[in-house]
Amino acid sequence: MASKSLTKLLRRAPPPPHLHRTLCTSTQETQTQKLERIADTLMSLTKLERHDYQILFSHKMGLNRYGPPVAGLGSPSPGTGSGAAASEAKAEKTVFDVKIEKFDAAAKIKIIKEVRTFTNLGLKEAKELVEKAPVVVTKGMTKEEAEAVAAKLKELGATVVLE
Repeated sequence: MASKSLTKLLRRAPPPPHLHRTLCTSTQETQTQKLERIADTLMSLTKLERHDYQILFSHKMGLNRYGPPVAGLGSPSPGTGSGAAASEAKAEKTVFDVKIEKFDAAAKIKIIKEVRTFTNLGLKEAKELVEKAPVVVTKGMTKEEAEAVAAKLKELGATVVLE
């Protein structure tokens, strides 16, 4: 997706370290001029090309999958989104799954009946589900609902885990 000139610029291998100073002094290009030339090249790219370059640059730098936003390439500056990301990481889990790890064989029928009440499964499907233990019997429940179901199953003799 990147333009041909950007692709050529990125594919061009840097000179060997021992020749780098010689080449820079031979072309009389100062460090500032070099950086200005690179910045001009980047600013001449379209928004889509800048996005592609940002991903490629992050990948070359060894950052995570897409890397943090690179300032000046059409993305917000690095400090603007850090507060939101930190609050998302600290957010508590609100959706739970109820998983039966194992159960007492004597309580199997009672557990099957209880599973039927909150899953709306038929007798055969509930029996097959319980016999597959360890198995998740419900998904996407609130914490209160999941704890209530887990408590009922524990009373009947099942070992239950909330995930």
